[in-house]
Amino acid sequence: MSLVQKTPATRTPAPARRPRFTDDNGRRIRAWELILRYVLLLAVLALTVGPFLWQLSTSLKGPTEDIFSSPPKFLPSHPTLHNYERVSQTIPVWDYALNSLKVATANVVTNCVGSALAGYALARLRYRGRRATTVVFVLAMLVPAESIVIAQFTTMRDLGLNNTLVGVVLPGAVAAMNVLLMRNAFLNLPYEIEEAAYVDGADVWQRFLRIALPSVKGTLAVVAIFAFMGAWDDFLWPLIVLSDPSRFTLTIGLNYLHGTFANDERLVAAGTIIAVAPLIALFACLQRYFFRGVGEGAVKG
Repeated sequence: MSLVQKTPATRTPAPARRPRFTDDNGRRIRAWELILRYVLLLAVLALTVGPFLWQLSTSLKGPTEDIFSSPPKFLPSHPTLHNYERVSQTIPVWDYALNSLKVATANVVTNCVGSALAGYALARLRYRGRRATTVVFVLAMLVPAESIVIAQFTTMRDLGLNNTLVGVVLPGAVAAMNVLLMRNAFLNLPYEIEEAAYVDGADVWQRFLRIALPSVKGTLAVVAIFAFMGAWDDFLWPLIVLSDPSRFTLTIGLNYLHGTFANDERLVAAGTIIAVAPLIALFACLQRYFFRGVGEGAVKG
């Protein structure tokens, strides 16, 4: 009879229980830390979104409601769109919005095309003075726009572009910040992909259009959003270069509501919502590409 030594069965250790609340690094977050984070987020949300929601509420209040009551009443008792009708009756708001749309669309096209070409040249092409050119773009961001307004105005006057929408678009056709964003995005692309295309006989335009540009669509969306917002919200330069009321952009046209009807806050609030609504719609449509594009040029991989 052979004696067989039996080994005790080994139990598989149970997986360690993960803490209920952890950060991205797996570090456990205490309950009071989590509460503090949400309180800070709510405070930032109230500071950023609160004024817009108050303007929206004011624009929907009728003439019989007191907008200065204490404590303030946020929700209107009888919402109405009459204030928006009054804005269109007071100023040609839709003509101004069309002018702003033309300027913003042209600004988006010129910035996307110009910054993509310049960014690719700074990131991929080899030529003498490339680093100096990059430094020039960085220094251009440090120059306040107000300090070159007179030079821009005299340039537009000499070109015969004063009081034209082309004169509004031209100074901001290619922004230095957008060029640097595209440069960083192109720098993150692996060189091996373009080298393989070069071996296959692709020239520089084919590498740019078929390989590099499709890989940075997120950053291109960021440039489009920044260009649209900058052109749509610009007030100082259109105010200087335009003198014909039929060519006014929306920001200049809404200024008449503040001057003539300064006491009617409902009318001013309705005009503000009309001006902000396209920006919200644009960001809602491109937010997926926006957040992806912010990370494309953030860190060089």
